Amino acid sequence: MNADGISKVFQTTSHFETTSAFYQFFFPALTGIIGFWATLSLNIPDFTRYAKNQRAQVLGQLFGLPTTMTFFAFIGVAVTSSTLAIYGDAIWDPIVLIQKFDSPVVVIFAVITILMATLTTNVAANVVGPANDFSNLAPKYINFKRGGLITGILGIVMMPWKLLADPTGYIFTWLIGYSALLGPIAGIILVDYFVIRRTVLNLNALYQRDGVYSYSKGYNPKAMTALILGILPNIPGFLAQIQVCHLSPAFEFFVPLYHYAWFIGLFISGLSYGLMMASEKRSTQDLEAQPAFA
Repeated sequence: MNADGISKVFQTTSHFETTSAFYQFFFPALTGIIGFWATLSLNIPDFTRYAKNQRAQVLGQLFGLPTTMTFFAFIGVAVTSSTLAIYGDAIWDPIVLIQKFDSPVVVIFAVITILMATLTTNVAANVVGPANDFSNLAPKYINFKRGGLITGILGIVMMPWKLLADPTGYIFTWLIGYSALLGPIAGIILVDYFVIRRTVLNLNALYQRDGVYSYSKGYNPKAMTALILGILPNIPGFLAQIQVCHLSPAFEFFVPLYHYAWFIGLFISGLSYGLMMASEKRSTQDLEAQPAFA
């Protein structure tokens, strides 16, 4: 109502003067959003492991994730555009926006909504995976509950409110920065599962210390090498992005490359891992010799 109708909300003109300027921002932002989702995509087995069958988890993700995120993205755009029409300034932070309201009832309702969203969505998405990882790291000493507590403490130590204080730094430094790490991991996992294993795994061997997947003391040197190869091209651009002192100006050349960090890391690590594992025959032989599970 205060925005004079929904049509006015979507009549806000772009601040980009040219199409080229738009794409220079769009693709790095896209990489940042993919980096945001890369964490959950790599940890999704922590949730899908409880599905009754493959169809259940496929339908759950198909209808649960794209639909809700599209809806919330629309709300974010609509609300931010409304603040520009009402207050003359685009307010994207809901906490800052709440302070603009005069009604105590509205403020209380908004705060409760944000708290519920944090507990039901953010905590679930960002705690379950790390808690399992910590408990698997030392199962004798760390259970799921202790893993969750460790995750919470580390989350406070990281001071996430400082990351959100600067939207530009949050997107172009933080999100793209760790997408440079998660892209190579995703590339290795995809190639290993779909190309090397042909979607077939030996379930028993996954839990055997001397099984087909143990490699060298539990680590696959080829996977580690592929991971490093995928990360290396993005390091100069990341250092230039965070403006490390006394860097050579040549590092600025890598910034545009760094803006596609997730894609570059995914491609390089996936390709190099596939080539290095092309001669791997042991896994196929073991899978044929032992009961296999698709």
